[in-house]
Amino acid sequence: MVQGVIIEADHIVDTNPADGSVIARVPISTPAVVDEALQAAKAAQPSWEQTPLSERCERIAAAVKSLTPKVASIAELCVREMGKILSEATEEVEGAADKDEFVRHVRAANECQLIGGSSILVRDAHGVVAVCAPWNFPVDEILLLAIPALAAGNAVVVKPSEVAPLSGQAAVEALQAGLPSGLVGLVQGDGAVGQRLVESPLVDMVAMTGSSATGKRIMSACAGGLKRLVLELGGKDPFIVFEDADLDLAAKDAVAFSLMNCGQVCCAVERVYVAEAVQAAFEERVVALARGYVAGNGLDSGSKIGPMVSASQRKVVSSHVESAIAEGATCLLGGPAEAERLAGALPHGHFYPATVLSGVPQGARITAEETFGPVVAITPFDGEEATAVALANDSEYGLSACVYTGSAAKGARVAARIKTGQVGINNWPLINAAAQCPWAGQKGSGFGYHSGEDGWRQFSSPKSLVYATAEEAEAVFRELVK
Repeated sequence: MVQGVIIEADHIVDTNPADGSVIARVPISTPAVVDEALQAAKAAQPSWEQTPLSERCERIAAAVKSLTPKVASIAELCVREMGKILSEATEEVEGAADKDEFVRHVRAANECQLIGGSSILVRDAHGVVAVCAPWNFPVDEILLLAIPALAAGNAVVVKPSEVAPLSGQAAVEALQAGLPSGLVGLVQGDGAVGQRLVESPLVDMVAMTGSSATGKRIMSACAGGLKRLVLELGGKDPFIVFEDADLDLAAKDAVAFSLMNCGQVCCAVERVYVAEAVQAAFEERVVALARGYVAGNGLDSGSKIGPMVSASQRKVVSSHVESAIAEGATCLLGGPAEAERLAGALPHGHFYPATVLSGVPQGARITAEETFGPVVAITPFDGEEATAVALANDSEYGLSACVYTGSAAKGARVAARIKTGQVGINNWPLINAAAQCPWAGQKGSGFGYHSGEDGWRQFSSPKSLVYATAEEAEAVFRELVK
């Protein structure tokens, strides 16, 4: 799609992971179409940057709000394309459509500032931002990247995941309908299209959410042009339960945030470390809760988890679980036998059952590699703070973590020593994090960050206007902030 015109090409066969049915054949953008979208964005960007920040943000907010009457249809499309249950899809699209507060925060982060009396700090847009979006939150993730880019005065060209092309297209079309022609471009396709996009000399910045492996390839592709990068990458998030924790709360959150979206969340709980003294009581609660996660088509009201996004992702999860059992873990729920039964009952879908593993040895594949599946993997530890910190940090990833304890002081001590971008104390950080805080990944979980005031400012470059006198600077500043 270039300036509202769809150009036919080869196609993505968009299929439903619950039953294998074909949803649509989506045109793949040819190299010429990618270049055309970028050229249109490049042409539209300068006048957009000259538009006052307040007007840019008002138009962006209005464009996003146009998703509201389409929430039900887009949510159903998300379910059919990538498998999540309808309630989760609806929550995602409702959140995507309700971005007024988000836009207000983004606007505030981009306001000019009077610094030290005689200097004014303003911000220049980078130019054209390539947005490469993931499949697990195919609508909201596009907006979380595109909105701050556009608010800063950039143009964007978006490539949705080839797994959820139509869900992503719905988000892009909302922006296109409310913003100047050419400012927001859409290209569709696989990694080859993404490579063409990020390597183009017309692209000044790349913002991407996806795997660490893909992030490394993008960094390499962008190095020659010294392009700006914001990469939110994978995670292997630890969840620590101390002896003095509220076990009911800890079990509820461990299950909910291991199994949410069938475990296909970058900041999902992937490693549960529980103090040996309360291991049995904790596991009893976890198994009881996880039994309620019935696998099925996400459009069925009785389903609590949908299918894996693909056969290959199901294979990864199955391999991790089987390896863990071979390495000494005990399967308390789900696992290979239930997976086989589920495959017989739902033979055309990529389903894997909610699974609980106990006694997972540290160093097993399932404690090291990103699983991205519906597994609660529990490893006991001696209850000491130092041990918990060492286990949590024993990973190439550093996205987020959780610490459950009845002691606020202990929670603060442990959180301070865990090397992740965010730590939730007695809660999952994604739920309660303030909008102004960046969503940051340490180690292999990210490069830069796209949320919070610091993150939003990465979509522009600071520029200092230095005046000879404070009076002169103040007079100019008053004009700029009118």
